[in-house]
Amino acid sequence: MIKILVADDHAIVRQGLKQILADTPDLVVAGEASTGKETLEKIRHEKWDVVVLDITLPDPNGLVLLQHIKNERPGLPVLVLTMHAEDQYAIRVLRAGAAGFLTKESAPDQLITAIQEVARGGKYLSPTLTQKLFSQLGTDILKPRHETLSDREFQIMTMIVAGKSLTRIAKDLGISVKTVSTHRARLLEKMRLKSNAELVQYALRNGLIK
Repeated sequence: MIKILVADDHAIVRQGLKQILADTPDLVVAGEASTGKETLEKIRHEKWDVVVLDITLPDPNGLVLLQHIKNERPGLPVLVLTMHAEDQYAIRVLRAGAAGFLTKESAPDQLITAIQEVARGGKYLSPTLTQKLFSQLGTDILKPRHETLSDREFQIMTMIVAGKSLTRIAKDLGISVKTVSTHRARLLEKMRLKSNAELVQYALRNGLIK
């Protein structure tokens, strides 16, 4: 039996996932969490086989939370399930330690297959994303400006556009406000932007936030 923790801030989504997985005998949603903090608490005090994680989960957000999970439970498979497009987030979350990536538009049987695969210790990418990755091998593609950012810079960018202050970001990441400010200055320079407002506009245009 694969024991699953579903971490998503929308109760309707959590209930929907439970219903989808209920008909598969070897899968059971044994716990739910609606924030990053709640997810970490459940991971620390209970044993899980797979975490199904929404990357936009608050307090802390999904990218920060994913790193915390991998630090505390390196062997715990995390399947990211999000509304964001594959080409915007997939590579970053896989690099951060996720075992798989699916969008919420995926078919239910894809979700079941993905959970079973990562529970066995494998990796899961949708056929569409796999094809995109192969098609890009060996090519020199002009990438969007946000793809020139380091993982830390991208992480801070997502937190800024989510409306978090530099002080809150520093607390969530366990670094100084000065360090956050330095990263902010560098990412704005790389993206050729001048303010948080321009950063939010860029994120909206590029589908990084809804």
